[in-house]
Amino acid sequence: MSKVAQFNFKIAEKITAGVSTMWCAYIFAALALISLPAAIKTGDVVVIVAWIAQTFLQLVLLSIIMVGQKVSSASVEQKITETHTASLGEFELAKEARLLANQELAELKVIAADIHRVLRDIEGKKG
Repeated sequence: MSKVAQFNFKIAEKITAGVSTMWCAYIFAALALISLPAAIKTGDVVVIVAWIAQTFLQLVLLSIIMVGQKVSSASVEQKITETHTASLGEFELAKEARLLANQELAELKVIAADIHRVLRDIEGKKG
């Protein structure tokens, strides 16, 4: 990544971190409210609706949505971490079970060999 791209990335991270706070939403709300009296003074419904939609909602909801995304992302990250931890635990249990099964299989092979040897001895004594 070039130095310019790195610089742009760092600036974007800083701006995103700042805008995605409730404090930024409060500042945007206050900023938007500065123009509310002028919009109301016009008495024009279209101007008032435009102020609500284009000024207030867009400014304030931008930060609120980003805060919500940050909260959702943190929740998803926590679930992923919990799932990963549980999966690792299950994997370790499966490895232990496989080791135990291999040990039991080895013991069964020894027992089976002993049984075959005893049966051969019995067959040899009969014959």
